[in-house]
Amino acid sequence: MMKRDELKSLLDPLVDKYNQPNFIASDPIQIPHLFKKKEDIEIIGFLTAIIAWGNRQSIIKNANRMVDIMHESPHHYVLNYNGSEPEFVHRTFNATDFDFFLRALQHIYLERGGLESVMNLELGAKNAIMNLRKVFTEVEHQSRSLKHLANPEKGSSAKRINMFLRWMVRKDGHGVDFGLWNSKYMRELMVPLDVHTGNSARALQLISRKANDWKSLDELMEKLRALDPKDPSKYDFALFGLSVDEKLDGLQIK
Repeated sequence: MMKRDELKSLLDPLVDKYNQPNFIASDPIQIPHLFKKKEDIEIIGFLTAIIAWGNRQSIIKNANRMVDIMHESPHHYVLNYNGSEPEFVHRTFNATDFDFFLRALQHIYLERGGLESVMNLELGAKNAIMNLRKVFTEVEHQSRSLKHLANPEKGSSAKRINMFLRWMVRKDGHGVDFGLWNSKYMRELMVPLDVHTGNSARALQLISRKANDWKSLDELMEKLRALDPKDPSKYDFALFGLSVDEKLDGLQIK
């Protein structure tokens, strides 16, 4: 494994390279960037993150479909949702699942103070995600629908929800992440661990385990917090870019 200074010399310039507004155009984060109101950004950002698996263009297309269904006003739509189960499908996420998520979000905004209140990062990302799952289960649902909410207690790295949390909390002035929530919890954020970030992290010997699960994520974050204790999740940009776009001698990324 590289020494701390060597890792920072490699990764910090990549953070600067990818953590730029031009990153938005090819990423699902473009969908919440369509909005200005805090609650609109939260709701459509959350729903976009939930369906963020598979082909990027398909994710963006179907997230835009959600925007259309909600008449370009996610917060108003959720508050007034009447359970009409809108026609929607993204891979295995179907109209029944969408209906459940809309009803759960309505419950969260009418009864629980909104997503930021429910996902309080004071006790860490894992507890924030588990509390979200708990509040979701207060709403009537089919068991199949809950599978779309990651469960770290069962080992999931919760990639999509951690991505959403990064969007909401990171505040650095670069214009990619929103920084709408309390930025003092940036230190608690976790990298969205997927095949790309996992491959890069293993090439750099930041992860020793083979699975992209929560244990591997804990191992990775321990290393990344040593590089930047205040903003460790910024290295998501570097690890993702390293795997997808970069060709570096001595690193078997591809």
